[in-house]
Amino acid sequence: MYRDTLIQLFHEILHMEEKTIITDRFRDISNNDMHIIEAIGISEPRSMSAVARDLSVTVGTLTIAINNLVKKSYVKRVRSEKDRRVVLVSLSDKGRQAYRHHQQFQNEMVEATLHGLDEEQTQTLIQAMENLRDFFYEYGKK
Repeated sequence: MYRDTLIQLFHEILHMEEKTIITDRFRDISNNDMHIIEAIGISEPRSMSAVARDLSVTVGTLTIAINNLVKKSYVKRVRSEKDRRVVLVSLSDKGRQAYRHHQQFQNEMVEATLHGLDEEQTQTLIQAMENLRDFFYEYGKK
C-alpha cells in the first residue's frame, strides 16, 4: 500500500510540475529546461562547469540545452573577464520570470505537504524525505 502511494505520488509530482511549467507564458520550455534555469539561479552568473556539476551532466550536454535556452531568450552567456576560457551563464528577465514561476509552484507544494502536520510529524516527514534523497544520491552513483 505504501509502495503504491509513493510511486503514484512521484508520477503525480512529475506530471503536475510539467503541467504547471507549460503555460501560455512558458510554453516553449520543458521540465528539463526549467531544472537548468533553476540550477543557474537568480544570483550571480555561474560557470557552465558548476551548473553541469549541479545537474550531474557533462558540460557538452549542458551546452546543447543552454544553446536552446539562449535562442529562446531565457539565458545569457558571456565569457569571464577574469579567465576568457570560462563561460558564465545567467538568467535573462524572461528566465528570471520562469524561475519565479517554478519557485511559486514548489513553495505551494511544500506548504500543502506540511499543512496540518505538527512539529513531530513534520520532522518525521523530513527524515523520510532525507532518506529518499540519500537513496537517489547513492543509486545515481551505481
